[in-house]
This record gives sequence, structure tokens and C-alpha cells, in this order.
Amino acid sequence: MPPRSTRPLVPLDDDDYPAYTMGRAAEMLGATPAFLRALGEHRLITPLRSEGGHRRYSRYQLRIAARARELVDQGTPMEAACRIIILEDQLEEAQRINDELRARHASGPDPSA
Repeated sequence: MPPRSTRPLVPLDDDDYPAYTMGRAAEMLGATPAFLRALGEHRLITPLRSEGGHRRYSRYQLRIAARARELVDQGTPMEAACRIIILEDQLEEAQRINDELRARHASGPDPSA
């Protein structure tokens, strides 16, 4: 999943800031670098690259990777786990949009329309 678009001014507060190396990310997840590479191959997460070409992961990507690891540890095949997470993300986004539309509708018609 690509990084989200809104970014705080301070990188430490930014969930999308690529702060973690592959080794550190794998250590934090209790996974292997191969697991993280596989998530990239399945297009679940796309780490940014340092100037030297090394993969760098954000907190947001680590949360997604942790969810994938949870599903894989429960016996879900990697490809299916990635698809489930993508669908969960799409559902969450659709629900957010739906809530916004309901709120807009509840507040009355748009006078500029």
C-alpha cells in the first residue's frame, strides 16, 4: 500500500516517515527480512528506498506488516493474507467516505450546489 498523503511537519510524528531499516523492522515484527520482501512482492507494502537503495519502512507499514504476520501465523497463505488486508483497508475507506456523505446529508443541502 502506498504511503498516505497527509504528512505532519515533524518526521517523528509522521506515521509515513520511513524511519526503520529492514533489519530493525523485521526485528520489531519478530519476522524475517524475507517476510518483509514477500509483502513487497505481493504489493501489500512498498518501502521507500534510501539513497543507497536500502528498504526503509514507516510505522504505518509496520502496522500493516504486523497484521499480515498475524494472519500468516494463523495459517493463512501469504497471498490470501495480503488480499484480506487490502480488502480491509478498502472497506475502512468506504466506511469513512460513507460517514462523511451521511454527515453532509444530515446537515442539509449544500447552498453552493
